[in-house]
Amino acid sequence: MNSKDYIKLIIDTKLAFFSKIKGFYILRPYGYKIWENIKNILNKMLIKNKHKNVYFPLLIPKSLFNIFNNHINNFTKECAIVTHSRLLIKNNNIYVDPKSKLNEELIIRPTSETIIWDTYSKLIQSYKNLPILINQWSNVVRLEMKNKMFIRNSEFLWQEGHSGHINKKEAIKEIKLIKKIYKKLIKNYLSIPFIFGKKTKLEKFSGSKFTYSFETLTKNGKSIQLATIHFLAKNFSKFFNVSFTDKKNKKKYVWSTSWGLSMRLIGAIIMIHSDKKGLILPPKISPIHIIIIPIINNNNKYIKKINNIVKKIKIIFYKSKINIKYDNNLNIKPGNKFYKYEKMGIPLRITIGKREIKNNKIEIIRRDNFKKYYLDIKNIFIFKKKILKLLKKIQKNIYNKAKKYIKKKTFKVNNYYLFKKIMSKKGGFIMTYFDNNNDTELKIKNETKATIRCIIKQENGKCIYSGKKTNKKVIFGKSY
Repeated sequence: MNSKDYIKLIIDTKLAFFSKIKGFYILRPYGYKIWENIKNILNKMLIKNKHKNVYFPLLIPKSLFNIFNNHINNFTKECAIVTHSRLLIKNNNIYVDPKSKLNEELIIRPTSETIIWDTYSKLIQSYKNLPILINQWSNVVRLEMKNKMFIRNSEFLWQEGHSGHINKKEAIKEIKLIKKIYKKLIKNYLSIPFIFGKKTKLEKFSGSKFTYSFETLTKNGKSIQLATIHFLAKNFSKFFNVSFTDKKNKKKYVWSTSWGLSMRLIGAIIMIHSDKKGLILPPKISPIHIIIIPIINNNNKYIKKINNIVKKIKIIFYKSKINIKYDNNLNIKPGNKFYKYEKMGIPLRITIGKREIKNNKIEIIRRDNFKKYYLDIKNIFIFKKKILKLLKKIQKNIYNKAKKYIKKKTFKVNNYYLFKKIMSKKGGFIMTYFDNNNDTELKIKNETKATIRCIIKQENGKCIYSGKKTNKKVIFGKSY
């Protein structure tokens, strides 16, 4: 899917729309509902594991970033800054009031570590205040040079989790838990296969000891980072003086983690699961699971019978998590409706007309492979069971298709000439060895535009570029 088709699909299916500001997009009801579904699923998992939701201010004093300025390295070219607090109107034109210049400039939140750990320096005194397990659902602003709806927005919705612990062991335990939660969300609910590993020193989150990431591949051979987990160690607690007294009354610094994912997941779903006909949504996060389309004319004597069948279907799924839409607008031809809802990616389509009523069976079509099924709704229990089974099959099938594609587009390469050839023509993931040298990483990036997506494991080999012995096996790919 090229960039033009990707944007057209988003606009046509009413997921999002352009605003007056470059990189700031309007999330429409259908798109927001997908995000809401993802949010609700993840939120339940976090709350189940004793995390609590909080909200910190959008504006952060610049002085907080100065305390730990190494942390802001990744965001220096992306930050939006508030310098004044008032406007003036003269001759119907709006001006910034020069007298309203702020004593201290405020940075619009690119991420919240600084304000969070400044706050906890005042709230944490004892080991009894730990662990801290918090999560924030919010927006952030990063003024990207290149923008792509859902993938690289200058403003986007996300969740950012933060934790504080009495020791390293507890912090690592939190990282393992978040890995498990994210894995479940991405694989079981979004049907997205991924590669998990550690980021290199150049690619890790500024201010962290190390970063883990979930990486996947789109159908045009480019990689997308789905989520990240950061081990912050004592970095933020030392800079912001977040300490506690332990059981022996000794002063110690807090160990911390942070982790997050964003509405980029919607972009990943579009670019991984879509086909030429439009979206294919995983049933578990789809706003609508079943679209029912009547095949009738305005004066058709079967209208009442069809309406009764639809009522029966809705009763069958009453109080379930299955959302059903009945499009009984007789002014639009069925063919046009088929096209519309196929493009929207609704998992199942039911059509009911004269033939279905005569045969006492309704036609059901899967969006993922267009297979047809004919079910008798007289036996309510069996009908419901088969529908739920079909939705499970769709969820599994689109995952397996994406997994098969990633396997096909992952190349094991030990020759740099072949590496460059694959990256320039085929794209995809390249699995190889890397000497863990920053200069090597930068040279490969400059020559091929490929970056190390993550270190997948420790295994002896020779670096693809320098030929030096190493134990770092990595995945390279071109990203957005």
